[in-house]
Amino acid sequence: MIYLRLMHKQTVKYQNPLRISAIVLETLLVATALVPAQLWTRILPLSANTPLNGPYPASIAPLITLLLYTIPTLIGLSCQQWQRALLYATLPAWIGLGLFLVAATFKVGAFYLVSPDHITANVSLLELFAALGSIGWLARFLFKMS
Repeated sequence: MIYLRLMHKQTVKYQNPLRISAIVLETLLVATALVPAQLWTRILPLSANTPLNGPYPASIAPLITLLLYTIPTLIGLSCQQWQRALLYATLPAWIGLGLFLVAATFKVGAFYLVSPDHITANVSLLELFAALGSIGWLARFLFKMS
C-alpha cells in the first residue's frame, strides 16, 4: 500500500511539468492559428505558403493540425478529475482567444467580441477543446478496463 502511494507521488511529479509544457505548446499553436493570413504575409513575405499555413512550412502543416487535436486529448488523459481535464484542455483556447480579441479590438473596436458571427466561432472553439479534453479523460477508463 505504501509502495503504491510512493509510485503515485512519483508519477504526479512527472505529470505536472509535462502537462504544463503541453498547455504552453497548445497555447502557442492556437495563438499562431488565430493570427490572420494577411498578417502572416506581411511578416513573412518571401514564403509562398504563408497565407495557407502561417509561419509553418507546408511539409509540417499536417503535423501542426494533428497536434492541435491531440494535445487537448492528451491533456485530458493526464488528468484524474474531469473538472481539471476540461479546464486544462480549454485553457489554451481561452488564452489564445483572449490575446486575439485584445489585438482585434485595436483595429476593429471594443464590440468585436459580441458580434454574432464571432461569438459562434469562439464558443465552437471552446466546445471543441472541451470535447477533446473530455474524450481524453474518458479514455483513462478504457485503458483501466483493458
